[in-house]
Amino acid sequence: MALKTEGFGCEIWDDWSRQDSRYHPGECGKKWRSFQGKTGAPVTGASILALAKEHGWNPGGRGAEIGWDDEISAERDGLAIVDCSWLEERELPSPMGTPVQQLTTYLETLFDSSDLVGYVTGTWEKDGRYLPQKGSYDRTAGQLIEELSICDGDIGQVFGDYTPAAGAWIRFNPLDGRGVGNDNVTGYNFALVESDEMPVEEQYAVYQALELPIAALVHSGGKSLHAIVRVDAASYAEYQKRVDYLYTVCQKNGLKLDRQNRNPSRLSRMPGVLRNGQEQSLLAVHMGKGGWDEWKEWVEAVNDDLPDTESLSTIWDDLPPLAPPLIAGVLRQGHKLLLAGPSKAGKSFSLIELAICIAEGRRWMGFQCAPGRVLYVNLELDRASCFHRFRDVYQAMRAAPQHLHNIDIWNLRGRSVPMDKLAPKLIRRAAKQSYLAVIIDPIYKVITGDENSADQMAAFCNQFDKVCTELGCAVIYCHHHSKGAQGGKRSMDRASGSGVFARDPDALLDMIELELTEDIRRQRKNNAVCALCGAYLEQYGQSDQVGQDELCSRKQALDACMDLLSTRAYNALLDEVKRVELAEDAVTGWRIEGTLREFPRFPALNVWFTYPIHQLDTSGMLGDVQPDTDTPWKRNLAKSGKRAGTQKDRRLERRNAIEEAFHYSLPENGEETSVSLIAEYMGVSEKTVRNHLKEHGGFYVEGSAVGRKGQGKKEEE
Repeated sequence: MALKTEGFGCEIWDDWSRQDSRYHPGECGKKWRSFQGKTGAPVTGASILALAKEHGWNPGGRGAEIGWDDEISAERDGLAIVDCSWLEERELPSPMGTPVQQLTTYLETLFDSSDLVGYVTGTWEKDGRYLPQKGSYDRTAGQLIEELSICDGDIGQVFGDYTPAAGAWIRFNPLDGRGVGNDNVTGYNFALVESDEMPVEEQYAVYQALELPIAALVHSGGKSLHAIVRVDAASYAEYQKRVDYLYTVCQKNGLKLDRQNRNPSRLSRMPGVLRNGQEQSLLAVHMGKGGWDEWKEWVEAVNDDLPDTESLSTIWDDLPPLAPPLIAGVLRQGHKLLLAGPSKAGKSFSLIELAICIAEGRRWMGFQCAPGRVLYVNLELDRASCFHRFRDVYQAMRAAPQHLHNIDIWNLRGRSVPMDKLAPKLIRRAAKQSYLAVIIDPIYKVITGDENSADQMAAFCNQFDKVCTELGCAVIYCHHHSKGAQGGKRSMDRASGSGVFARDPDALLDMIELELTEDIRRQRKNNAVCALCGAYLEQYGQSDQVGQDELCSRKQALDACMDLLSTRAYNALLDEVKRVELAEDAVTGWRIEGTLREFPRFPALNVWFTYPIHQLDTSGMLGDVQPDTDTPWKRNLAKSGKRAGTQKDRRLERRNAIEEAFHYSLPENGEETSVSLIAEYMGVSEKTVRNHLKEHGGFYVEGSAVGRKGQGKKEEE
């Protein structure tokens, strides 16, 4: 019956009924034709919703429809407050006094004494209907109230005689005295809500249940109650926006409204007069919430889609199962992971490695990954570079591409939008893909607000929660370190911006660079050359001619190859040695520390970044290497073992320090930095920085901005 009332066809009911063993072809159609509906209280779609909720359906759960351009906010959800199928009718209140008293109260409630009021008592007839004329708009509310006080009960003496069969009308917003159109409205204070498709007692019950901020409630003398609702808009544009919201709430709660009533200059029924034998009466004033803001806040909170509280005693013996691990010992499915690190740490490569490990069910950084589908949201690389990078990483990992179908890539470089706009678009596209993880790289492209603001970053990170909840998948993203040395900080304090970034994710993995000594680089080159020599000897069938001790020394291994290989093969080997040693010069060492919510903290991992992949340090070389705890210029002085003793030496030290601090504090592709960033990098006061800059002479300072003289738009002599 509800389907038919809402305009659907019988085939929907018939298809659904086929699931039941009692189904008989043609029976649904026969019953469908017999459904005539109730004229007074028809069965509507609300009954279907009520039954669905009763049987466990969650309207805010996974799979809920989200528009392509929707923003995730309370305005989208929580608007359905009233279930009309369960709402009891409410008896209407009695009119508020005599007709003159009603009209006086109406005017006092809606208008200031100096407001010009528009009203209509004259009519013209068309097809048996009485239609209002333009009416009058030349007197203030104060004048009308004063005249009503001395009219001896004769409203017609004040407003003019009206046709009893038609009644009279009044405009609920003040006018400018030059006309009665929308352009003549001087205050966008009220809007009209009217519905004549349900009994007035039900209308009254809905108005009360919705807590509408009704300034005046008028019985039309017919089939509807006119609710004059406070909107308190500052402009016509804001009025339109608020009335659209008001009408959306009303319609979602069973009130079918005439959308032509939205105009601010609209006429409503004047209380205190007769209409075809029935009184147009003022029933109440100041109903519901006190104003628009209070009401809107209440609407968005009363049905906020938050779960109910639960008593621990009810689930103590039947606890819900934990989500299975996505990355064993690090992250569960449906949770959030943040990878933080400085530039050049290979964070993007690491996330690509993780995407491959999830797709192929491999180990990542030594942790086993659950196999499944993953979406990689690429915000930084152009499309071709991204695809090539995935293939390069696959090959460097020596991973067989057996499950490429498990990896989807969404290339958004040049098309990225703030996260509050991106999240619903992402959810829409990914809703039916069964991803185990969504990787967003990098987040600085989609940050909304000031990254140093805790409340703004909390709102930003809430978008990741929404993606996790709607898709049932993990969200993995990366963020950069703040500027300056990081070794002296805790791992969770290194990420740039608000501490929310460290506290919000379920797992935080932080990467910090280790300073490789010359001995370590020499040892790595030795090992790489020895391994290369061993491979050449194996290739040419000479491996049994060389002992293991010889393959532990670069010199001995190369000497053995020179003796055992042909000149051509040996020359090719030397070319490879040059390439390998150059590659070793680019290798960097890193320490990864974890801050975990669901698992015990694991020992710090030491890894090599050998472009384009990260590899665990199984040799133990990095075990005793410490991260950078100071700024490079101080560290270099300590290395040299010298203390600048002369005034000239100290001046040179300050010059070098300010040069390096300026370089490292420059934003990417920028020409200016700030005094505060240089001070943060050097660990000194801003006053000291300004003195050093002045002494250097090669920089300009304009306010807090610092730039190099002779560059960009700040050319100086």
